[in-house]
Amino acid sequence: MSIQWFPGHMAKARREITEKLKLVDIVIELLDARIPISSRNPMIDEIVKQKPRIVLLNKSDLADPKIMNEWAEFFEKKGLKALSISSSSGRGISNIFRTAEELVAEKREALIKKGVKPRAVRAMILGIPNVGKSSLINRLANRSVAKTGDRPGVTKGQQWIKVGKSLELLDTPGILWPKFEDVQVGYRLAATGAIKDELLHFDDIALFIVDYFKKYYPEKLKTRYNLDQLPSDNVEIIELIGRKRGCLISGGKIDFDKAAEIIVRELRAGKLGRFCLEKP
Repeated sequence: MSIQWFPGHMAKARREITEKLKLVDIVIELLDARIPISSRNPMIDEIVKQKPRIVLLNKSDLADPKIMNEWAEFFEKKGLKALSISSSSGRGISNIFRTAEELVAEKREALIKKGVKPRAVRAMILGIPNVGKSSLINRLANRSVAKTGDRPGVTKGQQWIKVGKSLELLDTPGILWPKFEDVQVGYRLAATGAIKDELLHFDDIALFIVDYFKKYYPEKLKTRYNLDQLPSDNVEIIELIGRKRGCLISGGKIDFDKAAEIIVRELRAGKLGRFCLEKP
């Protein structure tokens, strides 16, 4: 599977981000805590270079706590400050302000010694579509200033947003890389809703989810769908779930597509419990 999805506004956004980078003090990189590497644009390191950066593991309330902590350690070892947050509940948000101040402390001290009055910290927020950037900005600003939506690609332009007196944010559109060479990356992104549903069929995504949960979270799968055991065949598991949920068509056959969509929708809604689809 090779997914191509690089709309014109994303190509333009990359150019604009490169141009605006010199205007900010730090970069806030927002990732999905359930798929930190798969939700990390590999072009970001090339674009951001040595600019001070905070990595935010968002949707932490939906992620497997143990695996999420391992990811935080993973980024720390790479010299990146990683914070677990939830833009929807507000968990961990206050830590962002403190960490931002820490990253610019040395630069501020140098300005003060020169007699220059420090201004608010300017930060650029980067992340792939549907990772929660607009929700985070609204949470930080404590008001609705950025559009949110459950479909990728809601933010189309850049805007400066003041957050009190200490922080100014530059919102940017979500940017995906032009092609996903790794099949698993594509499925992880599709499973969590980071790419448009039109790019992959629900049955393919559901088969990926069932296969992963059967290996790493079998009890969550059995509990959610009231299954006594998990057959070795993933198709059979989805059919069992479809029968349990009444996804039937004429002749008593299973509506496989409907059953598959139920699994995908419920995973995204957190109804299968907290999980991570990749490990460090």
